[in-house]
Amino acid sequence: MSTATDTNTAATSLLRFATAGSVDDGKSTLVGRLLHDSKSVLADQLEAVEHASRGRGAGAPDLALLTDGLRAEREQGITIDVAYRYFATPRRRFVLADTPGHVQYTRNMVTGASTAQVAVVLVDARNGVVEQTRRHVAVAALLRVPHVALAVNKMDLAGYAEPVFAAIAEEFTAYAHGLGVPEVTAVPVSALAGDNVVTPSAHMDWYGGPTVLEYLETVPVVTDPTADPARFPVQYTIRPRTAAHPDYRGYAGQIASGVLRVGETVTVLPSGRTSTVAAIDALGHSVDVAWAPQSVTLRLADDLDVSRGDLIAPASAAPQVTRDVTATVCHLADRPLLPGARVLLKHTTRTVRALVKEIPSRLALDDLSHHPSPGRLDANDIGRVVLRTAEPLALDPYATSRHTGSFLLIDPADGTTLTAGMAGAAFADATAPPAGDDEGWEF
Repeated sequence: MSTATDTNTAATSLLRFATAGSVDDGKSTLVGRLLHDSKSVLADQLEAVEHASRGRGAGAPDLALLTDGLRAEREQGITIDVAYRYFATPRRRFVLADTPGHVQYTRNMVTGASTAQVAVVLVDARNGVVEQTRRHVAVAALLRVPHVALAVNKMDLAGYAEPVFAAIAEEFTAYAHGLGVPEVTAVPVSALAGDNVVTPSAHMDWYGGPTVLEYLETVPVVTDPTADPARFPVQYTIRPRTAAHPDYRGYAGQIASGVLRVGETVTVLPSGRTSTVAAIDALGHSVDVAWAPQSVTLRLADDLDVSRGDLIAPASAAPQVTRDVTATVCHLADRPLLPGARVLLKHTTRTVRALVKEIPSRLALDDLSHHPSPGRLDANDIGRVVLRTAEPLALDPYATSRHTGSFLLIDPADGTTLTAGMAGAAFADATAPPAGDDEGWEF
């Protein structure tokens, strides 16, 4: 049987990353160039792009069309929805999310970056760092994306000048550091011409760093599943009641973090009852140990009342159970979030009723100051909220776990997702060492 270490080593061959940046900074063109030059585009896909490009009067294939899939995107030449693409090189497999640049689609960037291990933020060399750039860096920092890269694009339109690149890289790095991003890798590129995307540029011999692809292939994303306490949100209770399994009672779900072992003493939250892991079933076989992100079925030694929404954790490292939640949120909906709003709070597999008691502050992205008592959060606002839930939650700080420290606020009337929340402190301490990578949390 493979060990947790063996599985973890294999997992480093997969990297999830997201691109972000302001409108027309060239995100989709960069992704298209990355796919094209790494030989990850099928012949029929390239032929379709060439045909669409000729229809728009372009002399050369518009590689941005490889990711701009919606009709409205192609007509306007912008990205609206998150476009996911999968490709591979001999060194690593990739899942990329090309996210929109318009302010009104910042919520889509939140979606794309929520599971990312790397955020590649583009800046137009002619415009430098703008407000939307700062907003995207703030979102990446809030989501604790482990690695941030800066791609200073359109260097061909800035004469491939090193001082232009250096000034933008310095400003961007200082801003990101103020948000708690420990390290930024800056790369000067021309996505249209292909400079420093996959192959080194012949026009910028003053730059000796990696290309974008080389950075993505070599950035460390090794995760030790034993580093974090085990968290197992229960998705479903399995009771076949068949002749072969008359007394079988198992709890199915995906291990969010850590390692679980047969014989380990665990606590079921929020009830607080304890038991012992009697067996672990994975892919139809019994195993002695399982680790994140495996999907397994746990069987406990005691007959406890366990159902969807409960969390199983080691008795020695169980999270605190609370009904009072203070968190940093990014508001996603067009309707504002107001104090007194009654919402549903979805945390892992558990959904409870909640009340927005207070909105203490809203973040100003220009100077990172906190405006007290804003009275509301509008679409794309980032702020602090205080919530009271109708039922207790086993909630970790987001700084500890991107899985069990995150939640959604949902409109109980129509099921609309209103807000993405991160429990605990807002931004990381820039002086602290980077937190360990994990697979991230999903909307």
